[in-house]
Amino acid sequence: MASEKRELVGFSRSISADDMLAGYRRGVFAMSYWGVLYQWWSPDPRGVLPLDALRVTRSLRKSLRRFDVVFDQDFPAVLAACANPDRPGGWIDPGLTRAYLELFERGHAHSVETRADGRLVGGLFVVSIGGFVSGESMFHSATDASKAALVGLVERLREVDGPVVLDTQWRTEHLATLGVVDVPRRTYLRALAEVVDRPNVL
Repeated sequence: MASEKRELVGFSRSISADDMLAGYRRGVFAMSYWGVLYQWWSPDPRGVLPLDALRVTRSLRKSLRRFDVVFDQDFPAVLAACANPDRPGGWIDPGLTRAYLELFERGHAHSVETRADGRLVGGLFVVSIGGFVSGESMFHSATDASKAALVGLVERLREVDGPVVLDTQWRTEHLATLGVVDVPRRTYLRALAEVVDRPNVL
């Protein structure tokens, strides 16, 4: 989930699940740079989806009837689809893949899967720490399947007591149509500090 608004704050030659958890807690996340280096980003402004701001159009609402949305049934398959090297702008390399798989095993990463007749046709995966949830990447092979996963995620998070920060990293034109807004970094970091030490919401 990226745009032209970028704030590069550092590089590393390796990546681990612990590195990523520490980064998220400080409002920083990693992306692969051609599989050679890892870039660490802290955008200003930051893309955030307020849970009460999700926009579901009439056509999307109609599409939702065609899908079932489930959680964590096949995280590796969702991650592999998002990491497909043939996708334009791909940034998930083998090092990040290993780290995300470890985060899943440790309960800090989750897949939101859109299925039609039992088949995986879209979805997204997130990193979660307390009340912080970061949408990392999404994919679809059926129209509106990734949007359906986002709707399912928001509906689940709306059931949580207390504040939740749903981070999209950047606000793109596409994400803006779904309700994502720009938040100044300072405001984002204050909100992040209030939720990361809560019990896990996912």
